[in-house]
This record gives sequence, structure tokens and C-alpha cells, in this order.
Amino acid sequence: MSIHEECGVFGIMSPQPMDVAGMTYYGLYALQHRGQESCGIVVNDDGVFSSHKDLGLVGDVFSAGALSRLPRGTMAVGHVRYGTTGGTNRNNCQPIEVNHQKGRMALAHNGNLSNAAQLRNALELTGAIFHTTTDTETITYIITKERLMTSSIENALSAAMNTLDGAYSLVLMSPQKLICARDPYGFRPLCYGETPEGVYVVASESCALKAVGAEFIRDVEPGEILVFSRSGVISRREHCNKQPRRSCIFEHIYFARPDSVIDGVSVHEARLRAGRVLAKEHPAEADVVIGVPDSGLDAALGFSQESGIPYEIGLIKNKYIGRTFISPGQDARVDQVRIKLSAVEESVRGKRVVLIDDSIVRGTTSGRIVKLLREAGASEIHMRVSAPPFLHPCYYGTDIDSRDHLIACHHSVEEIAKMIDADSLGYLPVEELHQLIGSNDYCSACFSGNYPTAVPEDTRKDRFEQKLSEVR
Repeated sequence: MSIHEECGVFGIMSPQPMDVAGMTYYGLYALQHRGQESCGIVVNDDGVFSSHKDLGLVGDVFSAGALSRLPRGTMAVGHVRYGTTGGTNRNNCQPIEVNHQKGRMALAHNGNLSNAAQLRNALELTGAIFHTTTDTETITYIITKERLMTSSIENALSAAMNTLDGAYSLVLMSPQKLICARDPYGFRPLCYGETPEGVYVVASESCALKAVGAEFIRDVEPGEILVFSRSGVISRREHCNKQPRRSCIFEHIYFARPDSVIDGVSVHEARLRAGRVLAKEHPAEADVVIGVPDSGLDAALGFSQESGIPYEIGLIKNKYIGRTFISPGQDARVDQVRIKLSAVEESVRGKRVVLIDDSIVRGTTSGRIVKLLREAGASEIHMRVSAPPFLHPCYYGTDIDSRDHLIACHHSVEEIAKMIDADSLGYLPVEELHQLIGSNDYCSACFSGNYPTAVPEDTRKDRFEQKLSEVR
């Protein structure tokens, strides 16, 4: 079982009217792995906003008819969501649109505010009425309040950033400007590029830039605000270097697509390095190395390269089934695991297998995968995990909000191996995480407990309703 992150953002600004909705559609398609609960697009046609948002996958929500009803325009903002804060309902679909005294705004957000509860409580005491249960709406309220007192939307955003704490990569659209911003720690990724036609594109990952024919320019720096307008691109850096860089290491281990480059580091290469570290730290006498699709494949290749044990395709994924962790509710997850993967018997029958996966959260999926390989005839199964054990909640955009749901908090490595029926189990050592990206500029709080920000008092995210006894 793998943890999951909550969303992906996309924005576009064209020098002249075009099918910005269609271009955003393809960008969101490339970011679908970051969220499969809901999606939305807001188009700006000369200051008039038109939108379509709903629950479901990009390809289902945006049928040909739905896309045709969105006008041509010069700007658009898009979002794919997996909600770590707030429930699954249409009200929580993004981008969020706001009408205020000085104009309109559409906002898409990736991340979690660590002070969201305090900010929301303070706003409600002043009479604010919330229509969603997301912290994204809290951000829009704060930006709107600042906009009523400032001369520009970018000044309002800059002022709001003095209040916001935690993880946020934002794409914001006003009638005249497209603006993006990344929190001062840089928890979540954000980058931008440009097409040969001069269309600017902002996205959570570089793979979305490539999907729409944009050339990657650079990552948005932690704390940076970029303002795109007809006058060009302006970088505002008043919030840069206020905090140490702490990008989420799990982006490289699992969240991001392997063809993305985040903060100058190839995701594919980082996962290869994880596999090589595993081979050194936890060698195994085996005949074949296989990976759990999709994010375990690169690490499995790295393990094979370092160990000399042949790499094989041992598990086939039904490509039409989403990531198991995306479906809320344990029953739904178990049902999906049964149909999501199947073993390639020819690759594993009678063999000692090294099985590489990106993480173990509860252990339910890992046990099921080991069982699949046993049934396919594997003689031994040595599981290796390309992340350290999850021991602490995350408050920056993943949906682990309590130690109660983390199997490694309650059982030793040996006990977990027995529970999932593996012959041996080895995790990536937390002290070796720097090898994945070549620096120590990352957040590993979910593994180490070293949080870059204050731990919030209100930590519930309404994602786990099962008792621990029900998920073991």
C-alpha cells in the first residue's frame, strides 16, 4: 500500500485567444497521477470566466461536449485533486472561483497549510462563510481580503504569504494576469515553460509541459511569485530565502512521474539511486528482481544494476485502474488490489524473487502482492522498499494524519515481514535519503519526525475512518 499526494495544478497564458481549455486538458491528463477524485478547468475570455468541474478522471469529466462548451480565451487554470483535507464532493472541486469588489479570481492549490485550522477559525469569527471543507478556500479568503486593501493581485498574494504556513504551490488567475507562487520551503514542485508560439505554461511537474509542447524554462523557486501578463514575466522574490529549502523527498520516491525533473533532479535517476542503495544496504540471494508498477520499476532496475541479479517484468498492472490509495475506504482499496495487478508466472515460477515497492503504509497491499507471487510459484520473496518506514504523520500534502494507521509504528521489520508473508524485508535507510537527490535540502518528516514547521494542533484530515484492527 502506498501513500498518496493530493493534487496537481496547471496554468496557461497565451498572447492571443486560442483553445486554452484543450491545452489545459492535455496538461491535466499528464498530471492525472497526482489526483483522480476530481478535476476542473476555468477559462478566461477577455475577463469573463467560464468553468467546468466535476468528480472523476480528466477523460471522463471533460468529454468532447464539455470541452466544446468552454470558450476560446487567453488564460486558463486547471486542477486534478485527491483530497487530503476535506471530503470527496463537488463543492471541493478546484479551481476555486471568487467574485469580489475589485474583480474575479480563480485559484488552484497543491499542498496543505499547517495552520489551516487556525486561519479558518479566525476567518469564521469575522463572519466568513465557507462553502467547501478545503484549506484552498481559506487561501482564497485571505488573498481576497488582502486584495481589497492593495493595489494589485500580486501584492495581495505577497501579503497573504506572510500569513500562510505549510505547503502551497499555487496558480492564480485574475482578469488580466496569471500568477503562480511556491511556499518559502518549496515543499511541493512547480515549474514553468514556454511554447514556440509564446504561450506560457505553469505546471506541478515538467512532464505536463512536455505534454503540451512547452519547453521547460525552470522551477519556480521556493518563496517566489511569478506574474505573467501581456507585458511579460515578472519575478518577485521578497519571500525567497526566508526558510531553508525543504522539498518533499517522497516526490522523487513516489508522487512524481519518472519522466519529470524536479528542482534539477531527474525523478527516474533518483529512483535508480534508491534501488542501488537498497542493493548495498539489504542484499539478497535471489534469481530475479521485479518491481511493483509503476513507481517501483525504476528502483527495481537500480537494484538489478547494482546487484547483478537479472531484472524481469514480474507484475502486470491493469492500466485502466487508478492507484489503489486514491480510492477512499479500505473495502474499495482491497477490491482494487485484486484486479489491479497480476503476476507473470514465467518470470517468477520456482525462483527466488526480490520484490521492490516504493513504500509500505498499512501492509494490506504488500501482503496481497506477496500472495500473488506465491500463487504464481515464487519459491522465496525478499521485499525491499525504496523509502524508509513511515513513522510520523505528514502535514504538508499527503494523507497520513495519524501514527495509528502506520504499520511500522506498531511492528518491527521482522514482524512486518511475517505479516505480509515475505522471507525478508529491507527499507531504504533514512540517513541515505540524500543520495537520491544529491543534497540535504529535503523534507523527510514522515520518516524522521523532523518537521520544518510547527506541528498543527488540529491534524484530522477525514481520510481514514477504519480502526487499526480493521486494516491490519
